[in-house]
Amino acid sequence: MHSSEQFPIRKNWTYLNNSGIAPMYAPGWQAGSAFEWARAEKGQMAFLDFGSVPGGLREAAGELLQTSAENLSFMKNTAEGLSIIAGGYPFEPGDEIVSYVHEYPSNHYPYVLQKDRGVVLKLIPDRKMHDSQRDGMPGGFSLQDVESLITEKTRMIALSHVQFTSGFACDVQELGELCADRGIDLVIDGAQSLGCLPMYPEKWNVSAIAASGWKWMMGPVGTGLLYTSPAFRKKIRQTMAGADLMKQGQDYLNHSWQPYDDGRRFEYSTVPVSLAIALEKCIRDVHLGMGIEKVREHNWKLQDAFLARLENPEIKPVQFESKHRSGILSLIYSDPEKLCAYLRNNGVVVTHRGGYCRIAPHVYNTVEDVERTADLLNRL
Repeated sequence: MHSSEQFPIRKNWTYLNNSGIAPMYAPGWQAGSAFEWARAEKGQMAFLDFGSVPGGLREAAGELLQTSAENLSFMKNTAEGLSIIAGGYPFEPGDEIVSYVHEYPSNHYPYVLQKDRGVVLKLIPDRKMHDSQRDGMPGGFSLQDVESLITEKTRMIALSHVQFTSGFACDVQELGELCADRGIDLVIDGAQSLGCLPMYPEKWNVSAIAASGWKWMMGPVGTGLLYTSPAFRKKIRQTMAGADLMKQGQDYLNHSWQPYDDGRRFEYSTVPVSLAIALEKCIRDVHLGMGIEKVREHNWKLQDAFLARLENPEIKPVQFESKHRSGILSLIYSDPEKLCAYLRNNGVVVTHRGGYCRIAPHVYNTVEDVERTADLLNRL
């Protein structure tokens, strides 16, 4: 996975920004562009050469999540999936959603909108998770923090698997057990984990997962996935509609209401075919080819190599116990913007969010990449 042919970014940069926008996996781009070239030459007849799209993507994503392809939907981004869920859920006035105070906007505003339906959004307060955490910097939360906000009115717990700032990962399996005991739906924003950490929704009692395709899945910008369990899907009212959600297909003058029962009901209209082909190629080659547990193992090995090399006492890495560890290793420094600019000027790309500088290596990175980064920081 270290080939500059597969990952051309390696020719010019040490790229550790996979928690932001990852570099495109080149064979994925080639697979998607092959469709557009075929369309340029053949028009509509090009579809005959590419099989079921996005059916193949659903199958690949289903393998990754160890679930049926019928439970997957192709989305444009995380926010689209979460908005479909929030807007279609059968909330009643007084019902409650539990979320976290420092969630990414895509996992916050869809639930804020439900206040118009009389829904109460309860936010878990931040917990200090490490000694160097300054006031205002997000940390994380405990299971007890979640549990303390649950009442008989709680219908949904909506959390990110991994917090985009600190890199704190919640224990989804533990949360799933809590929700199963209380009859609550667990909805997960998987943007910072899908393609980096294992997620098994059927085993862990997760009702829904939404994620973008251009971070750890290294697919095209403007792609995403939505997982919904069959039981949860039955609860969701249709809020978006078009020809493609109907079983009658291209019989467009048949206006009878016959929506699909599976994940296709949320793919309400024409999808970007080339992007779906590209994302499927990324998942099959990289994540299924390598195995998601090995992806996690590789990325944590790189984090450990970085930590072993880092010696600058002014830079404090944020380290969590194993069950709360993620693909993001956040650093605390007095001026994170300056730190990121310094690294970029020396050929290393990272980002800063919420007062942290995020180191986020992935499968195409090497031990040499992270050790070089640590050496640069030691000279800062």
